[in-house]
Amino acid sequence: MVHQCVSKNLWFMNMLGIDVQAPPLPQQETRLEFIRRYAEDSGKRLAALQVKDDSWWEEETKFFDTARSRAWVMTRRLCHTSHHRGQQMAMLRMLGRPLHSNYGPTADTGGLMQQHAPTIYAYPDVDALLDGEASGGRKTSLPGAGGKKVTERP
Repeated sequence: MVHQCVSKNLWFMNMLGIDVQAPPLPQQETRLEFIRRYAEDSGKRLAALQVKDDSWWEEETKFFDTARSRAWVMTRRLCHTSHHRGQQMAMLRMLGRPLHSNYGPTADTGGLMQQHAPTIYAYPDVDALLDGEASGGRKTSLPGAGGKKVTERP
């Protein structure tokens, strides 16, 4: 979480010019405090992005040693984050941990969308996430694979 919070803070400040005016790390480096810090800062960044017009997105900014449009930089960031999310999911699956939905159903929510498996998120929104984690974790229950091997095939 240290890398994620520091990296995202620097990335937003240096490549998009958005500074949330807060330290990137929580005062106490616990799981819950990292989640709180990340949620608060993400909310501020979202609010800043929501007021940007199309011309702002089309303007060039520095992406390390090259110039790219802000839209390109944001697309790159989304892809990079998705890549890491996939890595985390693969590691959790190897450890035998059940997985909630990310962008749609998982084997633990019933399989493939073609079989009408539901999308089940761990928490319905940020407030529920913060409240649930503060209470020791109250994620939405998963139906599991129904005794079958965890796979994306029915």
